[in-house]
Amino acid sequence: MDQNRLDTFHYLLIVLIALIAGMIGGIVGYHGAYEENTNQMQVFNLTSSDERIVVGIFEDVKRSMVYIESSKMNISGIKHPFPINGSGSGFVIGFNGSRYIITNEHVTAGADELRVTFFDGTIRRAKLIGSDPMTDIAVIEVDIPHYVEPLVLGDSDNLHPGQFAIAVGNPYALDNTITLGIISGVDRTITTEAGYTLHGVIQTDAAINPGNSGGPLLNTRGEVIGINSAIMPYAEGIGFAIPINTAKNVSSDIIAHGKVLRPWLGVTGIDLTPEMAELYGLDIDGGVLIVDVFEGDPAAEAGLRGSSSYIGEEDFELGDIIVGFGGREINTMEELINTILEYEVGDEVEITYIREGVEKRANVTLKERPAGK
Repeated sequence: MDQNRLDTFHYLLIVLIALIAGMIGGIVGYHGAYEENTNQMQVFNLTSSDERIVVGIFEDVKRSMVYIESSKMNISGIKHPFPINGSGSGFVIGFNGSRYIITNEHVTAGADELRVTFFDGTIRRAKLIGSDPMTDIAVIEVDIPHYVEPLVLGDSDNLHPGQFAIAVGNPYALDNTITLGIISGVDRTITTEAGYTLHGVIQTDAAINPGNSGGPLLNTRGEVIGINSAIMPYAEGIGFAIPINTAKNVSSDIIAHGKVLRPWLGVTGIDLTPEMAELYGLDIDGGVLIVDVFEGDPAAEAGLRGSSSYIGEEDFELGDIIVGFGGREINTMEELINTILEYEVGDEVEITYIREGVEKRANVTLKERPAGK
């Protein structure tokens, strides 16, 4: 073989070896990539312990969930009335051996008719036992199927930001929807749709969408820690739930009396600021300046006085300033309200107040808070 043919042969042999090596490498490389991707898919398909917990909670809870539909007739100024429909979520609770459904007050507000759909599609008409706009809680009575168990109610007094939170409900009429998040904050203050201020509210980033109202907020033990109530429409990931301990107290009153029995002092007032105290020569740092005293109510019967006219007016005179209630120091109207709510209707409580710079005391007997106040 001459030199040119030998060089050509060597060249072709090198190319052939290179091609074979490339093919082998490609096959090995492809096989290795395939195995790696398969392993990744296997990892993602595995159910972690956390996922199993959430799945298990959902399976346990969904049977106690209900979808609530409300209907009321719009008759104001309209020749031909037409129904207005609404919807929300709720869940079954147990009380003294009986079962009821708890939800939000705004889900049932003004309804002429209520219908409840259970997890298996059973639909039944329901009756509103009572509701409480101040806490956005309502309790419904309905013929609950025997196989539907009440949820376990937990304790909302010892919650901490960072704990997992699971929200279940029927957003947009999509039954049995679950979202997972954390408790973002506790002891928040929000204003309900009825205009009431609600304290001690739970903040969560678990998605709470329209229709989720009235559904449970759960911990990782499957216990109810709150009732999903509201979202901020202008912000993402901010939802609120009514603490279950609040709901326990409110629902027990509603079931027993058809309403919530709240103690009532019978005053309106404002926080006394340091600037106001300095302006009127008062040697105190805080308190509640009484603006009005309602005739016939406990404060009036105990002799307390309201202010005359309005602050800044020429004829303005300071009313009594509440600085203590039941032996507890009072600095703000919020403190006074929360302290009063710790008592029962009919309790006699000592109240400490300042009149014309002099500290005085009086006993008041708390009455039931009138409707609408």
